[in-house]
Amino acid sequence: MAIGIYFAPPAMPAEKYDECIKLLKKAGAGKPAGRSYHVSFGPKDKLMVFDVWTSQAAFDKFGKKLMPILQQLGIDPGQPTVMPVHKVIVPKAKAAARKKKAKAARGKKR
Repeated sequence: MAIGIYFAPPAMPAEKYDECIKLLKKAGAGKPAGRSYHVSFGPKDKLMVFDVWTSQAAFDKFGKKLMPILQQLGIDPGQPTVMPVHKVIVPKAKAAARKKKAKAARGKKR
């Protein structure tokens, strides 16, 4: 089951968020398997994050890379809010691109 995860840290400046993203990429977790959507938003001195994951297990696996990086940067993620996802609506252009990509991937397996 897909889940939505909302992080509202007590303080996460844009500079630290950007550094976290760089470190995740270096760790090979810039585009983790199972993450469908990621957005950071809010004031530059107090960013928040919302993610959609295909499952709790996928998020937990990513968390093993994320948490040490947050700790290294001194970012307290706070207690995330985790919710089941009821529905995801994808614009037609993106849905068509996903279908085309999935079809191409199936063709490579043959």
